[in-house]
Amino acid sequence: MSKFYIYISLLLICSMWSCDKKQDKVNDGLPHIKRIMKAQEEAWNRGEIDHFMNGYLASDSLVFIGSKGLTFGFDKTLSNYKKSYPDKKAMGRLQFTNKIERPVGSTAYFVIGQWTLFRQIDTLSGHYSLLWEKSQGEWKIIADHSS
Repeated sequence: MSKFYIYISLLLICSMWSCDKKQDKVNDGLPHIKRIMKAQEEAWNRGEIDHFMNGYLASDSLVFIGSKGLTFGFDKTLSNYKKSYPDKKAMGRLQFTNKIERPVGSTAYFVIGQWTLFRQIDTLSGHYSLLWEKSQGEWKIIADHSS
């Protein structure tokens, strides 16, 4: 089993313990995460994929899991987004709706929700699970599983 799957499994197990009242101070991160996701929506809706990516960890350790499988690294994830959404018309209008927001320890958050993409020709939607980590004072997505 790869290190990534072991890491995700451990984080999910730890998330069961994080619902404890002792974790209330971690909830301070949730407003920051929600602001970042709102900024991502706004950037996407302006057609600015580069600014949308500001929510992601700019590192080779970023993991994106989508319909085409695993993608490793910020640059490759950005490239895939630009290839799949070459212009503002293809990008449409994005809306995130978080369904579950749970702290994982003191420096991580697990967020599950639904994305909807409204376009002239169609409306697409799916779900996401995001693993956020606070590093050097900033919250960033370190793993994204979107379907």
